[in-house]
Amino acid sequence: MRLYVPEPTGRPGQQTDFSYLRISAPGEVRRPPLDVSPGDTADMAGALVRVLDDDGHAVGPWAPEVEAETLRRGLRSMMKTRAFDARMLIAQRQKKISFYMQCLGEEAIAIAHALALREGDMCFPTYRQQGLLLSRDDIDMVELMCQLMSNQKDPVKGRQLPVMYSYKRAGFFTISGNLATQFIQAVGWAMASAIKGDTKIASGWIGDGSTAESDFHTALTFAHVYRAPVILNVVNNQWAISTFQAIAGGEASTFAARGVGCGIASLRVDGNDFLAVLAASRWAAERARNNLGPTMIEWITYRAGAHSTSDDPTRYRPAGDWQCFPLGDPIERLKKHLMTLGAWSEQEHEATQKELDAQVLAALKEAERFGTLHDGHIPPLRSMFEDVYEEMPPHLQDQLRQAERGD
Repeated sequence: MRLYVPEPTGRPGQQTDFSYLRISAPGEVRRPPLDVSPGDTADMAGALVRVLDDDGHAVGPWAPEVEAETLRRGLRSMMKTRAFDARMLIAQRQKKISFYMQCLGEEAIAIAHALALREGDMCFPTYRQQGLLLSRDDIDMVELMCQLMSNQKDPVKGRQLPVMYSYKRAGFFTISGNLATQFIQAVGWAMASAIKGDTKIASGWIGDGSTAESDFHTALTFAHVYRAPVILNVVNNQWAISTFQAIAGGEASTFAARGVGCGIASLRVDGNDFLAVLAASRWAAERARNNLGPTMIEWITYRAGAHSTSDDPTRYRPAGDWQCFPLGDPIERLKKHLMTLGAWSEQEHEATQKELDAQVLAALKEAERFGTLHDGHIPPLRSMFEDVYEEMPPHLQDQLRQAERGD
């Protein structure tokens, strides 16, 4: 007898066999009514909701009613997010910031999901949902970059690791580096909203590996028992830090099936299909607002880059895996759809890319004016002791004086 250890179906130097993904044809999966019984979504937790076909057409019952201009904005936001990520990766290599995490290949999930939310809703994100912020007009890229640099204009005053943003006004709860805390917090916030008789909903985010944490199961229990108005998002990008999603149990069943087992309506959705993400997010949000209970969604995507700038993915997976991923590139897929509608062109795409690259570079130059990692322009020492009490108590005043004297 020996201990079984799951392994990916591809190793460095070999192409991965993606047959384990159980990919449905576009338009094949049914769309149930909003008041569907959680148990009646079991088939959907094993299938894959898809809308865009290979020719860029929207097909099937999940094809959403959406204006071309909304899709154009969505494509721009994805391109902007990718440009931001690329520039911040360079900044880290130049030692201007200490650490960064990209969402390369996963842009459609956060950006399309944001279109289903309203002002006052609260997201409990992880560190790969920067699209929730970059898709908004009221979030300045300079401010995000200052947080990454922990400089004088860092809105959280150097108290968080890079990429762990916090924006109350944008419904973006402070990111936690601990795994799966987002789910239990989102469920609690949603329960509070329901207790107050409000119509605001919560949206919690974790990765596939976090489903192995106890908070994941506790959150599902509370969400089911109290019918919390919450969307529980599991972004299955196939990899944790350096372990395949099967380590968390993804090879035996889908992660969405765990939601059904806990009495929660669950879907499994093509996360690289912007239209499918938008449709599924709207469906789940409407269920929550109509007091029909929580929805769990497993988004199937692929982490195209490294886990972080501290990671070398070539040590544990094939270098060209993303190019072989059968669900493709979310930006290219939405671009093709808009071109079939006559609402986009190659020339506009190239011009937009140049425009966004220039915007990101200009924002970086502006952020650098307030300091980078290696030039010492950091929040003042005093800020360590502020924002805890309305009036600083004597013991903290004493500690501050000692710190300023260098005792």
